[in-house]
Amino acid sequence: MTSLDRRTLLRAGLATGAGLAGGALLGGSGAGAVPTVGAPAWRASGRPVLTHGVQSGDVTAESALVWTRADRPGRLWVEVSRRPDLRGARVLRGPVLDPSGDFTGRVRLSGLPSGERLHYRVSVESLDGHGVRSEPLAGSFTTAPARQQRRDVRFVWTGDVAGQGWGIDPNFGGMKIFESMRRVRPDFFLCSGDYVYADGPLAETVALPDGRIWRNLVTPEKTKVAETLAEYRGQFAYNLLDEHLRAFAAEVPQVVQWDDHEVTNNWYPGEILTDARYTEKRVDVLAARAGQAYREWLPVPADGPLYRKLSYGPLLDVFVLDMRTYKDPNDGNTYADPERGLLGREQREWLIRELKRSRATWKVIANDLPIGVVVPDGPAAYEGVAQGDPGAPAGRELEFAEVLGAAHRAGVTGIVFLTADVHYTAAHHYDPARAAVRDFTPFWEFVSGPAHAGAFGPNALDGTFGPQAVFVNAPPRANTSPGAGFQHFGEVTIDGESGDLTVHLRDRDGLSLWTTTLPAPTR
Repeated sequence: MTSLDRRTLLRAGLATGAGLAGGALLGGSGAGAVPTVGAPAWRASGRPVLTHGVQSGDVTAESALVWTRADRPGRLWVEVSRRPDLRGARVLRGPVLDPSGDFTGRVRLSGLPSGERLHYRVSVESLDGHGVRSEPLAGSFTTAPARQQRRDVRFVWTGDVAGQGWGIDPNFGGMKIFESMRRVRPDFFLCSGDYVYADGPLAETVALPDGRIWRNLVTPEKTKVAETLAEYRGQFAYNLLDEHLRAFAAEVPQVVQWDDHEVTNNWYPGEILTDARYTEKRVDVLAARAGQAYREWLPVPADGPLYRKLSYGPLLDVFVLDMRTYKDPNDGNTYADPERGLLGREQREWLIRELKRSRATWKVIANDLPIGVVVPDGPAAYEGVAQGDPGAPAGRELEFAEVLGAAHRAGVTGIVFLTADVHYTAAHHYDPARAAVRDFTPFWEFVSGPAHAGAFGPNALDGTFGPQAVFVNAPPRANTSPGAGFQHFGEVTIDGESGDLTVHLRDRDGLSLWTTTLPAPTR
């Protein structure tokens, strides 16, 4: 822990402190640096190099995580200031970056001023030569407004990055959607899972239906399904080779969920794979390695549960769910056991409790698996909440009937669900007047994605909670390439004066395909 004199910080125009986290998170493997394009090999002389840019994440009204990666062991240093030129910035001493954490590291800044744009600069000092530092990299983020600080809030969300064989091809604009999202100037980015496709190897070329050739940038870790820790690390390293994603991550703080493709398709705890591509069949082993890489390579909490609440002033609380770690096996999803489900008892009780406690105008629930969209896992099993039976809740629907019913009885208003996963964009309105369930307050679920992956859909809807597809934009054929469009992100803006919430469902270029404004609920 680094502590700084508050009087000194105030003289510099910024009150802050630092908590540090770095190194191995789930037990070191001894693996070295990931060999990727754009990441120089370790060398014993010269200046350290920051290989994959800078990122920030889980920003609150008072704190933020700042991340980077170096090409060798070194001490992380972060400067932070209200000023873009970093004049008068405070210098924070971070952890040593070493092989046990794949040379990644982060600093948690605390005591930050709320609702302000802050600027930072990151460098790494060599352990072989005192004062020998890397070229610095700069970034910025906006802290959340304080509880009584009423102002506009804007954020974007999507999911599904580099999936179905579609990697980075500069001739098709790379991961252009991240530049479109950056231009929106959001306060933060919510990634609704599938930030990487660890089970999606890339070929060097893919023939497109119109005769053109998609040419993937390929690294060694992307030539096979990920199984080792080094291979899982390489999935995150690969995505950061894209210039648009690096620029976006330097300017927009992230809130990142994980879903299935961070490990393998449609996985659940305890699963034993039958996929011939894997030599390691135990999903629990793969998930532990993937989880370590996820926490190392992203600005997310270094430990503890991945479900969490983030507050943005009086207008917004974001409830980030983990619908993978506690997931029950994929089957027919018609059981009557209330102890089974996607969330698990502890997370379900946490969600109900925190929804009741929230005084925010809007309660956004980030669900990486949609509620009413039927997502099959083979001919007789289901991956998500729904299973296609429009009758009374069964299987995993029981969990959400419990959550929605408890919120309704407690008078909770302003619930909105945001999701991705199904690789198209849609607006679904849920109403008990159309449903087999009556004990809930009408709500919206907005779907967006993919960010940069094959486009699919639309899927069938399950009538249990009365969904109606108000808008859908899906491709004419399965696995449509990012170059053909049908890549999507969503934008949410909450007006600081009225409290009204506006949603835009946008395409890869940022064009609004559909929009609606939800009036602020009255208590």
